[in-house]
Amino acid sequence: MDRVRCAPPLHVPRPAGPWKGVRENLAHLGNALVYTTWSEWLPSVLTHPRLRELLGQDWDRYRRTPDPAVRHRFAAARLLIKHTAGAALDTAPDHLDLAYRLGGRPYLRGLDQIDLSLTHTGDVIAVGISRTGRIGVDIEFADRFVRLDLLESRILTPAEAAELAGLGARERTERTLRLWTLKEAYSKALGQGLRLGFREFGFSRGGTLLAPDGSAASRGEWGFATHSVLDRYLLSAACHDAGLSTAGDTSVGTMLDPGFLSVMTQVAQPAPGSPPEPTT
Repeated sequence: MDRVRCAPPLHVPRPAGPWKGVRENLAHLGNALVYTTWSEWLPSVLTHPRLRELLGQDWDRYRRTPDPAVRHRFAAARLLIKHTAGAALDTAPDHLDLAYRLGGRPYLRGLDQIDLSLTHTGDVIAVGISRTGRIGVDIEFADRFVRLDLLESRILTPAEAAELAGLGARERTERTLRLWTLKEAYSKALGQGLRLGFREFGFSRGGTLLAPDGSAASRGEWGFATHSVLDRYLLSAACHDAGLSTAGDTSVGTMLDPGFLSVMTQVAQPAPGSPPEPTT
């Protein structure tokens, strides 16, 4: 198997796009990665005439959240997920039914082959989507202050600790933060979160999955990447190829049962004569 490639992150500053690269990456690489900022998407949350339809089952949670900032950020993240998936699958975002697994991981109901991952920190939110297997994403401030002695004791394998011991302070901090985001992304892709011991697996400088002793732990079915975004953040992704179909047609009409798609479309439409819902 050729080594899996994680798509480069695409900055999408508004619901209108640009989205072309998302579908292209999903078709050619099997995955796509999108990021934006809360402030860029906030106007859409405040003014979108069909916010209730877009949020779907999340509407009640959105309305019950008392803090306006928390409420609007929650909505912006859900809009980003749905617009990303809609662009990738060539369908209207409000036709997609977003649900959650135990632990809060989002998924698209009725589209079992599609995997999603959401991450956010500071002003940035990012979404990963895959049609070939699991995906996980994580983001951190590139200049985040960390106690290296504490962090390294929690996340580094013996092989990684030996490698970093010979580095200068700055390079050692940068490398540790990169490893941290990669391990978070891999853990999220596996659906384990903080339950997975970060000292039980490691990464080479080239992004290869390693065992604690530094030996190879993957045959190419996993791909990993870390990118600098907006000059302040490290965005890491873990992408898996489970050997699923690699057909190039990623439209929802061919990936989803036609009968179920018809029902979803009908449910997503407002009843005739229904008054518009408030959006804040």
